[in-house]
Amino acid sequence: MIETPMQQYMAQRPKLKYLFFGGKGGVGKTVMAGAAAIWAAQQGKKTLLASTNPVHSLSSLLGQNVFGKQTPVEGVPNLTAYEIDTHDTIEKSKKEIREKIEWFLKYADIKTKADEFVESATMNPSFEESAMFENMIDLMFDDEYEVYVFDTAPTANARRLLGMTSVYSMWVNKMVQSREEAKSLKDLLSYSKKKQEKDPLMDYLLNLRERMCHAKTLLTDDNLTSFFFITLPEALPIAVITRFIGWFSEFNIPVGGVIVNMLIDKNSVKKDTPDFVKNRVAMQDEHMETIWKEFDGQVRAILPLFETEVRGVEMLERTANLLFA
Repeated sequence: MIETPMQQYMAQRPKLKYLFFGGKGGVGKTVMAGAAAIWAAQQGKKTLLASTNPVHSLSSLLGQNVFGKQTPVEGVPNLTAYEIDTHDTIEKSKKEIREKIEWFLKYADIKTKADEFVESATMNPSFEESAMFENMIDLMFDDEYEVYVFDTAPTANARRLLGMTSVYSMWVNKMVQSREEAKSLKDLLSYSKKKQEKDPLMDYLLNLRERMCHAKTLLTDDNLTSFFFITLPEALPIAVITRFIGWFSEFNIPVGGVIVNMLIDKNSVKKDTPDFVKNRVAMQDEHMETIWKEFDGQVRAILPLFETEVRGVEMLERTANLLFA
């Protein structure tokens, strides 16, 4: 039995503002995020549904193009949707990095061109996640909406994405310390007027540290933020989120609970039902026992396997009614 269903959980946290939905690929993260966003909008709250998943499916789910710009969702007052343009985000980040490197090279009197440094920085596998993270927190800092619902990348990426606040903070503190030491040494060795020049790189680092501190404050406040894990009644998705719930706790990111998706209705199984379906129902029964045991008190909702694909506002409203039943 569900101890604290989704609607009760939300009622207990009236200030909840940032909702993240994640899990293994293919478990229904986008659908649950969409349903939650529709429910929030129906409560009269100005809501943004945003996808930070590089492989977007939000436009397909809603049946309208929401790629690249914040777009009002047709038929749902108070709801805006937005698929972040990964390419645009990356190009913008490359431009900013180039500017910072050019500042540094000019300040340090180094004649090398910035191109090599830019290429090295942007070839890092985590660069795309870093760019997406910056875009995500920009949305949060703009504070234009009462509720933000994020459809995240598969859980491993989401963990790194949200964990970047801690990683960034450690890195920036080290960089600030190194920069202060380098500036002190340069001032000691220099007799030129450049000694009094403003240090643009230090300003950037201090600004970045302030941004990361603010982001970390928002993401670790259990009154404002909750991360919901979506699973199927299957072994692999359960194993994945069992592991990641522990990892999210390491970053002090509040876990809102677990949502079970695509459970076959046992009442629909008859004598003439194919053995394949009967076997899957039996398998799901076993995995539901594991779910109740592993996520005791954390299950917020159980959604059925629908007779059709969840697509469009009407099906999302149906899903929302069950999610917040």
